[in-house]
Amino acid sequence: MRRISLFDTTLRDGEQSPGVNLNVKEKLEIARQLERLGMDVIEAGFPASSNSDLLAVQEIAKTVKNSSITGLARSVKGDIDAAWEALKYSEEPRIHVFLATSPIHMKYKLNKTPDQVIETAVNAVQYAAKYFPVIQWSAEDACRSELPFLAKIVEEVIAAGAKIINIPDTVGYITPKEYGEIFKYLQQNVKGIENITLSSHCHDDLGMAVANALAAIENGVNQIEGTINGLGERAGNTALEELAVALHIRNDYYNATTGLVLNEIKRTSDLVSNLTGMIVPANKAVVGKNAFAHEAGIHQDGVLKEKTTYEIISPELVGVTTNSMVLGKHSGRHAFKARLVELGYSLSDEELNKMFKAFKELTETKKEITDEDLKALMLEEKVATNDNGYELESLQVQFGTAQIPTATISLKTKDGEIIQEASTGAGSVEAIYNTLERCIGTTIQLTDYRIQSNTSGRDALAQVYVKVKIGDGEASGRGVAQDVLEASAKAYINAVNRCTIVPEKLGAI
Repeated sequence: MRRISLFDTTLRDGEQSPGVNLNVKEKLEIARQLERLGMDVIEAGFPASSNSDLLAVQEIAKTVKNSSITGLARSVKGDIDAAWEALKYSEEPRIHVFLATSPIHMKYKLNKTPDQVIETAVNAVQYAAKYFPVIQWSAEDACRSELPFLAKIVEEVIAAGAKIINIPDTVGYITPKEYGEIFKYLQQNVKGIENITLSSHCHDDLGMAVANALAAIENGVNQIEGTINGLGERAGNTALEELAVALHIRNDYYNATTGLVLNEIKRTSDLVSNLTGMIVPANKAVVGKNAFAHEAGIHQDGVLKEKTTYEIISPELVGVTTNSMVLGKHSGRHAFKARLVELGYSLSDEELNKMFKAFKELTETKKEITDEDLKALMLEEKVATNDNGYELESLQVQFGTAQIPTATISLKTKDGEIIQEASTGAGSVEAIYNTLERCIGTTIQLTDYRIQSNTSGRDALAQVYVKVKIGDGEASGRGVAQDVLEASAKAYINAVNRCTIVPEKLGAI
């Protein structure tokens, strides 16, 4: 059975989803989970895009040892130098270099002739070879490129030292049959292609990313690029969890497998969703909350008699379980730590002390603490940082059906200054956000606001996700609290803090 390598770009292409901005701690947490999931290659970021991205890639390269770490670079020396600075600590330093090859990109974006594009690509690969033992080269917008030119440039970069050739459907335009034919053409017309790994990178603009990736596998491709939950530019990328489960369930047809630990899929999906603020649709394949739900009477009857009548994927296969340990006010530090370890978290003694204190505080108001509560507490710790801006000191809201909602808020700046303001609004949340805007002293546009509970019950924790825009900067934020208004304030402040560190997003493949 063929072994398909999976290349995860959640931390690069996934983070380029509008409004998504992960800090270094969050990126590292996702990278560790991707390592536990068994991902072969993790594209940790775009080191040249910002100093924060370089530092994040560097930290991941130093920490993650069981997955190969890579970073994206344009075909310029500065990008390659930045990538080496970030990735030289990796167990297997590799770089992902790209250049556009379609007529429309060469003419309007690059302003280069085809010969100049080939020269640029070859020079970039040769320069990268001075540092990196593994070079992946991508033809941006390959699927709208002229096949003879695509074959020519691929042959040249292979001769220059590229070990992996990636053929991206950058704009999600191609169909499965057409995509497969591109790989057939290259295998028939490129000298030396038998000695390299062919790779697929598909976008989902027409809803065919997973189908196209599977077509690529049928046509000799041994590496698939994608993201968890299908995150990415515009409509997103190939959802790697869907692809891996499809190969597992239909191994009779594809005769191919991956190295993913399938029962880590749900945990990985939840972590990515919570940290990015990108909610997984209920009807999403494999990881949506309705993926294993049956409402129609005929379906329920069939499943009760024999699960396989309507379930081709067992919930346990992907890590979906209804069994969760319940902790409470009498639970000790050992049980608390043991459960966090079982959930996949690793904590220092300092982090454990802080989390245990937060856990004990929660038990004063919530009788039973579930796994979802623990995950929420952990994720709140990941985003609750004052390194980049403001921290909520106190919040008071006055509301009544016969009075105007009023919020009074105290914020602490990173320099320790306390700012106090009050304002009104048509509702309590608007009053809070109007007050925060006055505290911060700049115009802030709220572009999205979503609220959900992490579990059922009146005492469930509220999780609020927002997106804000300040000038040209846009970022998402997340807040968790038992009180909806407190969670709303925390989410808004978290987004504002992130807006000051949004990296420049230089492009994608």
